[in-house]
Amino acid sequence: MALPSGPCLVTGATGFVGAAVARAVLAEGHPVRVLARPNGNRRNLDGLAVEIAEGSLEDAASLAEAVAGCRYLFHVAADYRLWVRDPAAMFRANVEGTRALMLAALAAGVERIVYTSSVAVLGIVPGGAADEHTPSRAEDMIGPYKRSKFDAELAVRELIAHQGLPAVIVNPSTPIGPGDIKPTPTGRLIVEAARGKMPGFVDTGLNVVHVDDVAAGHLAAAEHGGIGKRYILGGENLSLAEILAIVAEASGRRAPRLKIPYGVVLPVAAGAEMMARLTRREPFVTLDGARMSRKKMFFSSARAIRELGFAPRPAREAIADAVAWFRDNGYLR
Repeated sequence: MALPSGPCLVTGATGFVGAAVARAVLAEGHPVRVLARPNGNRRNLDGLAVEIAEGSLEDAASLAEAVAGCRYLFHVAADYRLWVRDPAAMFRANVEGTRALMLAALAAGVERIVYTSSVAVLGIVPGGAADEHTPSRAEDMIGPYKRSKFDAELAVRELIAHQGLPAVIVNPSTPIGPGDIKPTPTGRLIVEAARGKMPGFVDTGLNVVHVDDVAAGHLAAAEHGGIGKRYILGGENLSLAEILAIVAEASGRRAPRLKIPYGVVLPVAAGAEMMARLTRREPFVTLDGARMSRKKMFFSSARAIRELGFAPRPAREAIADAVAWFRDNGYLR
């Protein structure tokens, strides 16, 4: 990738996708600065020759310091949870923090920005695959995470249109692979399935992509993406039953065969959230997740393949790599 000299700032590099982006930029021989909370988990930065700028999306002063002298910015950081006790905190990070970072980048003269949005902000095509032009509305967003990402992308678009923000937007689908230390909601699903704790499945579907392919898509967007354009970074569209079957194969277990009716999932999710409020532990099944499961979230990456040279590997490889990483790191005990 022909990035100019000077550090590239990567936000969210202590997380799953951000760490993959940081590794990809370093692999191309470019210096990397990362934004990291002072007391955050930095395990994903182990062994990476990066400069650390301490701060957070909620601290505007730290953002100005982090972007100073940077020519490229990969804004990957986001509060990604399907259940949150305080939705306002999620909006402060995902929306207000994104806007503050973009303004800081403009003031610092950053030449190119890749903003990591999500397919969560796109519409759904019943019986088909959505693309970058599939319409969606704020009222269609289920839960605070989707709504906060919708509002954040809207803020970026407004800055592109009215202040000349040099940003390209990428919309990853469902990244899977090594380094999911938290793990993400999808990573938790894979862990539970690989441990044999998934008794059944609902009739839903996801677009599965390897996290390292998402990272490569970020670099391609930085070099070849059009300012203001969206690019879906996805892989294969698979039903949940197909995903669980591949997880079972990779972990040496039997795939679940019980198809759970949607009407059963909702009261289970409601009960799980009630317990979560008492225990202060995130529920495995959430009401927002249950509501999203009514639709198959299928997407097309044709534009990214055509314009960026994006080349995602088969979903089976992504799932196998994820299971192997979770096993090697003690998550499957």
